[in-house]
Amino acid sequence: MSAETSRSSKEIVQPRPTTKVVVAKPATGTSTVVKKAKPATATTVKKPAAAAAPAAASKATKLAAKPAAKATKPSTRTTPAAKPVVTKPPATSSPTASSAAVRAAAPLADTVPSVDPMPRAVPTDPEIPEATIGTDAAFASEAPSVTVPHTVRNISEVRHFFRTNDVPIFFVGATPFNLLGLDRWVRNFSYVSYYDSWDGAHPRIFTPAHKPVTDFESGEEINNWLLLNAEVRARMTQNLRPGLRPKVALVFFNEETERICRELGYDLILPAAELRDRLDSKIVTTKMGDEAGVPSVPNVLSNGTTFKALREAADAAWLGDELVVQTPYGDSGKTTFFINNESDWDTHSADIIRQDIKVMRRINNLPVAVEAVLTRSGTVVGPFLTELAGHRSLTPYPGGWCGNEMHPEVLTATQRARAMDLVKRMGDRLDTEGYRGFFEVDVLVDTDTDEVYLGELNPRISGASAITNVTAGAYADVPLFLFHLLEYLDVAFELDIDEINARWEALSGADVWSQMIIKETSETVELLTSAPATGQYYLDANGAMVFNRAALDWHMLQNESEAFFLRIYGPGDYRWKGADLGVLVTKGRLQVDRHGKTQLNIRAQHFIDCLRAGFVGKPLDDDARAGFTPGPGVKSQW
Repeated sequence: MSAETSRSSKEIVQPRPTTKVVVAKPATGTSTVVKKAKPATATTVKKPAAAAAPAAASKATKLAAKPAAKATKPSTRTTPAAKPVVTKPPATSSPTASSAAVRAAAPLADTVPSVDPMPRAVPTDPEIPEATIGTDAAFASEAPSVTVPHTVRNISEVRHFFRTNDVPIFFVGATPFNLLGLDRWVRNFSYVSYYDSWDGAHPRIFTPAHKPVTDFESGEEINNWLLLNAEVRARMTQNLRPGLRPKVALVFFNEETERICRELGYDLILPAAELRDRLDSKIVTTKMGDEAGVPSVPNVLSNGTTFKALREAADAAWLGDELVVQTPYGDSGKTTFFINNESDWDTHSADIIRQDIKVMRRINNLPVAVEAVLTRSGTVVGPFLTELAGHRSLTPYPGGWCGNEMHPEVLTATQRARAMDLVKRMGDRLDTEGYRGFFEVDVLVDTDTDEVYLGELNPRISGASAITNVTAGAYADVPLFLFHLLEYLDVAFELDIDEINARWEALSGADVWSQMIIKETSETVELLTSAPATGQYYLDANGAMVFNRAALDWHMLQNESEAFFLRIYGPGDYRWKGADLGVLVTKGRLQVDRHGKTQLNIRAQHFIDCLRAGFVGKPLDDDARAGFTPGPGVKSQW
């Protein structure tokens, strides 16, 4: 394994609205994927959320609003799948897919027959509404009359504060993936998303109906476009009481985002963009770690000039023959280079020369991710997660991040104690910079020496949040992100952070959760005509992957035979090498150690094969392919 896996923060990009569910036959050797029995409703991308699939919307409302009831096990009976006709969305709806030339070469005006290879399960009894512990927080129309204590001093009062919150809080982004499900805990918490995987059926997600062609180059551009959109602005100030200012959280933002929020009267509940950008540098992180007494993998900081200069700097620091070189800023797997000889240097030199670089000894390591929140009372440290990285079934990028696992064996007790001390020290150092709120740290454990090192710092919300918010610690207390909200809302608090950290550490072995990001790995360029639906799936008695029901998030998963799939690209979108297809979240592990290497386990590969088979597309002709310009996809979103 590499000394470090470079990873920026992570955010998912969702697909355009559709009501179809498709799961196709998996690769040879796996069980046939079951398809949705009911015919998909034809829809267009430009319909407002209110006009999308009334039946689905009604069902989601019932799921959210009905009281809890004992769930019944779904039957594995299926009804024949009809062959629906999907109205291709107009070309004006895809912001990240292609250039105007491609849209002209592959117009979307005609209807395309949709293959529907996945019947859905048919319950033997009426479907049971989904029970949530935060129903009153998410869906109460009025706040209770009980007042909040002047100073919040314990977890019970934290819960009360958020369940009676009357300040509108919006998570804005390409998709709501990172904080999906947080509305269960926080009243008046909503999502503004460019893409809508629920086709208008999620009660807390707003997606603008009018989305003209825009070739976004980054997550910041998507978020700024959303904030400026007239529909979004109207939604965010709807029924706003005088004196209240909407609060806005994002994964990606810049100084332009700050300017927009100031002008519109929104409070951006994040550290300043200038501070965040400076702390995002791997060079700055390394220096801060040294100052805080937090060791990094043996390294030397230098400048990219020539191979000879690189070797001289490495030899002076006794780094050995195999080197890992990192540039200050970059996305997952894109700015970490393995240099063993001059040939390797020649291959990567164009990306290294004239940049500040971090040159490290190459070690065998276990990469571990941990999220934390720096508050005025101290640093709350979340659970430790292993990473899925570089799996060819998931990503075409060597070393590219493609998911996480949380399980009791992530770290030994000794390693965990040292890693927690590392994160707390980094929190103390960030405090001196004026930083407050959420951050993520990559920790590297040397598997040969058992040393624990600082990998890199991501001063923002990360993709690991999806799992962090469903841990036993989160349900015993509150999700980690709520401590970030406390810092930025008008509430005084004094909490015993050491007590919270001790309790979360004791509960660290109580959960097993995993997530994987599924990218297109082939060289294909296709216009998608079908895609699996967002919702809850399960493996039936024959091992087939069955769409069980619509679901708002993954919080209700019970065991490793169940999974939640969040569709990213859907019908009318283009898929290409590196494009996002979707995210799967499940109980249980997705990796196994074989012959000293971490590989995907059989269950994970089965899930991947089943879901990939559900994506059906129409290849572009040679002329269209020649003019095709991929959008940013995950590369710019994580």
